Parts: sequence; C-alpha cells; structure tokens
Amino acid sequence: MRWQDFKTQYLIKFWAPLPAVIAAGILSTYYFGLTGTFWAVTGEFTRWGGHIAQLFGADPQQWGYFKVIGLEGTPLDRIDGMMIIGMFGGCIAAALWANNIKLRLPQHRIRIFQAVLGGIIAGFGARLAMGCNLAAFFTGIPQFSLHAWFFALATAVGSYFGARFTLLPIFRIPVKLQKVSAASPLTQKPAQARRRFRMGMIIFLVMVIWGMVEITNSPKLGIAMLFGLGFGLLIERAQICFTSAFRDLWITGRTHMAKAIIIGMAVSAIGIFSYVQMGAHPKIMWAGPNAVLGGLLFGFGIVLAGGCETGWMYRAVEGQVHYWWVGLGNVIGATILAYYWDDIAPALATNYDKVNLLDTFGPYGGLLVTYILLGLAFVAMLWWEKHFFAKKNAQSAISLDTSKEPA
Repeated sequence: MRWQDFKTQYLIKFWAPLPAVIAAGILSTYYFGLTGTFWAVTGEFTRWGGHIAQLFGADPQQWGYFKVIGLEGTPLDRIDGMMIIGMFGGCIAAALWANNIKLRLPQHRIRIFQAVLGGIIAGFGARLAMGCNLAAFFTGIPQFSLHAWFFALATAVGSYFGARFTLLPIFRIPVKLQKVSAASPLTQKPAQARRRFRMGMIIFLVMVIWGMVEITNSPKLGIAMLFGLGFGLLIERAQICFTSAFRDLWITGRTHMAKAIIIGMAVSAIGIFSYVQMGAHPKIMWAGPNAVLGGLLFGFGIVLAGGCETGWMYRAVEGQVHYWWVGLGNVIGATILAYYWDDIAPALATNYDKVNLLDTFGPYGGLLVTYILLGLAFVAMLWWEKHFFAKKNAQSAISLDTSKEPA
C-alpha cells in the first residue's frame, strides 16, 4: 500500500467504531496489567480541581476524598496525569491529521448553560460513584466490581431522563433563515491540510519520544503516556462517545455504539481475568447507593451537557468551544463532590461492601456471571432496536392512513 493510500485510509478518514472500541478494550487490559491501575479520567480531573482549590488557599489534602484517591505531586508525577496528557496529545495529533480542527462557538447561550450545568452534574455523579464511563464500563465491569453494574444500569436510566429533558422547548434553538442568491461554493484548502498533517505528525512523534524517554526514568509514567496517546487516537478517530451511545439509544433507536461498547467490555474482561489469575488486584469499589445515585446523575448530566469524559476531550481539541465549558463543569462538579465527601460517604458509600464477583461466585463463576450479564445487555440492545423501529413504523403507518382520509 502506498503511503498516500495509507494516510487517507487510516489517518484522515474516521475509523469504524466497533474495531476501535475493541482495540480500546484491549489497550485498557494491557494498561491495567502493566501499570497496576485502570483507564479513567475523572479522578485526575478531580485532582486538578484540588490543585486549583490550593491556589485559592484551601487545604484539599485534608479532605477525605483526596485521602482515598491521593493528591500528591503534579500531573507529571502521577500515572493518571501522564495518561491524560497522552490522551490530549493523541486527540490533537489525530484531529490535525484529518484537518478536523476549527473554532466553533456555541450557537446560543442556552448551550453554554447546558454545558456547564450538565458537566457539573456529570462530574459530581461520576465521583460520587467512584467512576465515570471509563472507570465503570471499561474498567469496573471488566474488573468484576458489582458497583460498576449498579452504575451502568443507573446511567442508562439517567440518560433516558436526560434525553427527554433536553427535548423540552427551552432547549430548542430558533432557526434563523437567511435569504441567499446562490449556493456557497465548497472551499478546499489542501495547503492547510498538508501543514496540519505535518504538525500532527510532529506532535505524535514528540509524544512518543517523551513517553520513551520517561520509561527510562519511571517506567510506569512512560507507559501511561504511550497508552494515553493510543487512547486519544482511538477516541478522536472513531469519535467514541458514551453520551451519543445512550442518547441515540433513546432518541433515534440506534444501538451500534452501545453494542460496540458491550463487545469491547467482553474483550477486556477475559484479559483482566487473566491478569487477576496471575496475581493482579482488580479495582473494586463500594456497591452502595452512591453507585446508583451517581449513575443517575452521571447519565442525566452527560446527555444534558452533550458529552461524556471521552467525548468532551476530543471535541474540545477539535475547537468546539461548547466542550471547553463541559470540561470546566466536569472539574467543578467533581471538586464539589470531593469537598462534601466526608459528609455523605458513610451514608452512601463507605459503610457498604466492596463486592468482587470473582470472590462471590468463584473465579470462573464470576467470569461466567459477567459474560451472562453482558450477553443480556447485548440482547436488550437488539430488543430495544427492534421495538423502537417497529413502533416508529407503526406510527408512520397510522399517520399515512390518517392523511388519506377524505376531509
């Protein structure tokens, strides 16, 4: 294959979601095996909020939440921090390869309100449940933590109500019609595309070199950087967004992304299981009301905001200003939860058990239960898709019959 063909096919065109999500599942498995931690972002964003609070004279090191997740050092000293830096680098490189960067302002003030409020609700909910779309779906479920199933089901319910809420008239932006004398010609800027592609390659190579150099000093930090780079490339080129998966499920009936995520989790689970059998320790969190309430808030918030933790990251670097506000709201919401954690944790989280399905049902029993639940989720997607379009077709037929009735 010629370089130009490879460049067009694999670096410029969007990638198919299913293989990309499966690749993300495989990467997250090896990331866990090599670093001992898991692919998640809101915990680090919460630490960023803690650092900002320090600038204003607060002492977040004394907050109970940061005693759980830690606040030592800077993002450059933490595995999660280096991974997120790598993710942003991967997103930027991929967007530049495809000339997919353009400053796009929110169309209406209501969109900014949605972005900030939705981001705050989602950030608060994610941290209340000790997880986000990544830490639950691509980490908690494949790592056999019961809390992740509570969170996932609650997120689906919350996203349903979020989808219904965003259809209210207040969120409908008036369409302004403008009279034109002729169609605007399409403009191509091949010189700009070439410059941006080269810039994207430079950023990609800088990130790779940075990660390789870091490996010689601190292997886990360097590995985190390189894996983050891979995660960033995947989510931007395949436009992986959990919000669209849930929103499309309820509004349009499309389940392609949701089914891809389930398959990705299934692929990841067997890899995580192998590492656990070799002595690695999965991340198990409290299976309490915090997981349910956090999931409800998270599902509602991501749909209201229009983006989840992966979605806002790659869209923000593509120049969509709306998602800058989503990211800000996410950090604010997570930090608010950290501040109030000591007051609500005993009632909602820490007094409940951390349930590991591998311990509850035995190693192979826990693996089997996980796959049964994933299978049921996949069947539910198939049923919902069929039900949604059957209902839609029936409504269309009724409307057509009504329109044919004589006046």
